[in-house]
Amino acid sequence: MAHPGRIVVVSADIGAGHDRAADELAERLRGRGFQVDRLNLLHLLPGPVHRAVRETYRGVLHRLPQGYHLLFRLTSRSRVSVRVIRALLRPFRARIRRRIPPDTRAVVTTYPFANQLLGPLRRGGRLRVPILTYVTDFVVHPTWLAPGVDVYCTMRHAELRRDADVDVAVVEPLVSRAFAGSAGLDRRRARERFGLPHDGVLALVVAGSWGVGEMAATVAEVGATGARPVVVCGRNGSLRRRLSGPGRHVLGWVDDMPTLMRAVDVVVENAGGLTCQEALAAGVPVVTYRPLPGHGRANADVLARSGLTRWAGTPEQLGPVLAAVLDAGPPAPPPHRAPPPATAGSRPDPGPEGPAGRCAGGASGDPAGPRAGAMPEDPVGLVAEAARRAAPAGPADPGRRPLLDPVGDAVAVVAALLQSTGGLR
Repeated sequence: MAHPGRIVVVSADIGAGHDRAADELAERLRGRGFQVDRLNLLHLLPGPVHRAVRETYRGVLHRLPQGYHLLFRLTSRSRVSVRVIRALLRPFRARIRRRIPPDTRAVVTTYPFANQLLGPLRRGGRLRVPILTYVTDFVVHPTWLAPGVDVYCTMRHAELRRDADVDVAVVEPLVSRAFAGSAGLDRRRARERFGLPHDGVLALVVAGSWGVGEMAATVAEVGATGARPVVVCGRNGSLRRRLSGPGRHVLGWVDDMPTLMRAVDVVVENAGGLTCQEALAAGVPVVTYRPLPGHGRANADVLARSGLTRWAGTPEQLGPVLAAVLDAGPPAPPPHRAPPPATAGSRPDPGPEGPAGRCAGGASGDPAGPRAGAMPEDPVGLVAEAARRAAPAGPADPGRRPLLDPVGDAVAVVAALLQSTGGLR
């Protein structure tokens, strides 16, 4: 039987959050019979430039975090920078259009810069199929917004500027269903699977696939509370070697995160990204501590104010916050269900080191909030419905291939690096 259509899913290997969401979406769409193509946006760049973008961004998070935070704040308050990025990326529009097969019926993005390339093609009539984007953060940074994008799929409680004239659908988070089913796993066997002690409180400390942030301090301060840290360093081998030692539980990249989350009592995270969403889906309490600048602090503010997580703003607050979430038990329900409204006491006053009112790194302007009361949709069903209604994309415009200016490309790469909104796992 012929498949119901082809869908192109566009992501980027900046961290793992964008790709993991795209992978989950692609797997579920294939389960519905669709032909799915995965496209890494950064593969449009020459190989060395692609690697330079990724590694430079990683270096900025490691070595210049406050500089990244300042850029995030500035670009949250102005659309000028986004228009500049869109103009700089214009030479790549024809290239990405040629990567969309003629029988494509919908394009889905999980990375903001893809919208800056595809949106203008859709608006100008060079791409006839709908463009949907799944926003991986709880704050919809202006770099996600581009004219021509049909629908923005955001999670419950996600915030964007009220003056953003876009079509938004509130959707369930794109995390593997294995996390929701992990509650049935035996905790003792889960701990044995990873060589963890059977007794005591275990705190899973995560920092994305790149292992960024103040991990050494976080691990030491979690341990000082009496909880035993179980550290996941992702693909950061150097961090794993630095943190490893007798009696410590330090892991690299973990393929079976549902089982590992069943083994622990609480998750301590710093970005509010995919791992946070996975923990909430698994029913594991989440504490945000020493959040990353920029998107990490912005996500932390939204999550804490919504009551989904707790934010410990200082080392002195970490112990009481961990004790409070452990006493309260697993959060119920997960983020794709309606949580109880946040109260004035839903998080402690973090003092000067934590949030005060709105986080300075959050979405600028008055955040839109009516979507928080909407019933979330299945993002896969939303995409499938749009694809079934659409006519095929047809061939790309023949025309001469534009010559790429190396200097202009370099400028575009630097801009992309500095404006990126993260999506770390």
